[in-house]
Amino acid sequence: MKSTSLSLIISSISMTAAFVCSYFMEITMQNAEQYLAITALIFADGFFGVIAGIKREGFKTYKAIKILKNLIFWIILLTVVLGIEANFNGTFWLSETIVTPLIIFQLISALKNASMAGFVKIDELNKILDKIDKHKGERS
Repeated sequence: MKSTSLSLIISSISMTAAFVCSYFMEITMQNAEQYLAITALIFADGFFGVIAGIKREGFKTYKAIKILKNLIFWIILLTVVLGIEANFNGTFWLSETIVTPLIIFQLISALKNASMAGFVKIDELNKILDKIDKHKGERS
């Protein structure tokens, strides 16, 4: 009797875990391009940031680990937003309003880190940034 109830409990737990994992796998595989783009952006920003940091103050392990923390945050945020969009009608706009502005800030951060690391000349970066905010006028 004890082994039957233990077997039933283990089967229930493993079935529930398999269901949850298959649900997240479905979301991930349907949106693999978004996850790949976020991962590439975070690693590019982190790569340029680490190189810029080495030039300024030397390698700092805790700053390099922030790349992984940032990536985990982005994956969780994207998973939550995509899960809400998939399960609730009328929420198709969430990724455009929540994730897109954050991606733009992350992209600007990657450009700034690339400039500080010496991969992008400051004049070229200023031209790019000036094209973003044309309403502010020309740089003097």
